[in-house]
Amino acid sequence: MDDKAEKPEKPEKPEKQNEAPQFDWVNERFQCSLPNVFKTLRLQVEEDVKTRNGLRPSNSPYEFSVTEDGDAFTVLMQAKDVQRSVIFSLAGHAILVRDGDGGKIFEVTLTFNDKGECKLNVNEKERELWQVRRMALEDLMFRAN
Repeated sequence: MDDKAEKPEKPEKPEKQNEAPQFDWVNERFQCSLPNVFKTLRLQVEEDVKTRNGLRPSNSPYEFSVTEDGDAFTVLMQAKDVQRSVIFSLAGHAILVRDGDGGKIFEVTLTFNDKGECKLNVNEKERELWQVRRMALEDLMFRAN
């Protein structure tokens, strides 16, 4: 006797269940626009500043703040006689990161790849948002005055 005849075959799944869900590339690509990534970056930087201020000793002579000015925002470290800053600005082709004197630190460009992922590029290397924030702010937030 044939084994296949004795065992009932499993019903095949309907065609629709085997299909991958439709990828909404239009919305994903919209989210991967410079203005949207810039807004997300600003919100995350504000959280970084709150966290860093929370780590200061109670008698610390310095403080960090964020100010916004149109298509730019500035992270400021202010102490008694010292003031340093990092400026993030939205340009047509990139997010520019500059020091307080306006000198270029780096710029961030975006790529929406074939996997549907939004990638940030700095100096021809892919970066995550936290890495961009660290690259921009680590010296400002942790360098001894």
